[in-house]
Amino acid sequence: MTKTQGSAVAVVLSLLIAFGGGVYAGVSERQSFAATSTSFANPADIDMQQFWEAYQVLNTKFVMSNSSSTLPTTQEQIYGAISGLARSFGDPYTVFLPPSDAQVFQEDISGSFGGVGMEIDNNADGDLVVVAPLKDSPAERAGIRSGDIIARIGTTSAISIDSNEAIKLIRGPKGTPIELTFLRPGESEPRVVSVVRDTISIPVLKSYKRDDGIFVIELYSFSQNSSNLFRNALREFVLSGSSKLLLDLRGNPGGYLEASVSMASYFLPVGDIVVTEDFKGKQQNTIHRSLGYNVFANKKGFKMAVLINQGSASASEILAGALAQHGVAKTVGTRTFGKGSVQQLVELGGGAELKITIARWLTPNGMSISDGGLVADIQVERTAKDVEAGKDPQTDAAVKYLLGR
Repeated sequence: MTKTQGSAVAVVLSLLIAFGGGVYAGVSERQSFAATSTSFANPADIDMQQFWEAYQVLNTKFVMSNSSSTLPTTQEQIYGAISGLARSFGDPYTVFLPPSDAQVFQEDISGSFGGVGMEIDNNADGDLVVVAPLKDSPAERAGIRSGDIIARIGTTSAISIDSNEAIKLIRGPKGTPIELTFLRPGESEPRVVSVVRDTISIPVLKSYKRDDGIFVIELYSFSQNSSNLFRNALREFVLSGSSKLLLDLRGNPGGYLEASVSMASYFLPVGDIVVTEDFKGKQQNTIHRSLGYNVFANKKGFKMAVLINQGSASASEILAGALAQHGVAKTVGTRTFGKGSVQQLVELGGGAELKITIARWLTPNGMSISDGGLVADIQVERTAKDVEAGKDPQTDAAVKYLLGR
């Protein structure tokens, strides 16, 4: 049974996650080097003299400038060295998790706790960015949006802070407030909001038929039971008599890889590539192919559009990319988040873990999702003013495409 993460994150969430086993479209299975046949003897061609000299000098001469502070233990110094080694690779998703952080990480993917209901991650520049607020969460109700950069958590600066550390600051007992300061792209002044923590339940999907005959599936997450719910929604679509399907993946931060492959299989013939795990020569690539349900191949007049935006990440990008590049659907909206790498949890002993990027996701045409995300076929913005006015030009554009206007 694999243990996996949600966003992203790499994907880390400051919310309730109720995911169990399965491969997450972000974190692969946990591995212990003790259980592998690989030998990790000290390499003879690496001179560690500088490291040991620094270690000796620090522990011999260092004096605390603040009398209230305490010296790090030997174990804390080792953890600090490993953390610095991980950071030197320049990948925001490759991080060292000391035992306390590793425990929080596991709670994030399987437990219940107080949070604000948003997925956060470090972008390529190291900024702490909101991937997506969850539907009807405290974060969404507070006006937090995909793409917002978190500048401060309470009184703590969030500039270049690791997402794992940020989660520990954001989460807390249900009913307690947390003040968050955001920088919103396109705005010069920061936004300060106070969000009351709650126990977050993750919605999965909503389906309905519009008055114009278009059937809509709003998919909010790729959770463990999302495939079954998606199948039921498709059954409703068939029974509705509609031939026009609108799949809304906006603000969907992703989830289980198996769910995205299963959903794509309802629209693709058997064997079509859904996504490829590219290990860059470190091991053989893994190609995930359609299971071949392909139930709409002969449906008369079938036409499909997929709504995407900056909050569409990971498994959302996998599904949207597969449907668009196989010609099943047109994507409508803005560029997606670009979370296209796979992390593996490696046990280092003593409860510590290393989360390391081991592969990247490639769309059917070989494009790396991490290279800027997916660009919508029909590019339409939805501004803050549109949201405040209750307007949705992205949905309007998708409807126009589906109805052939």
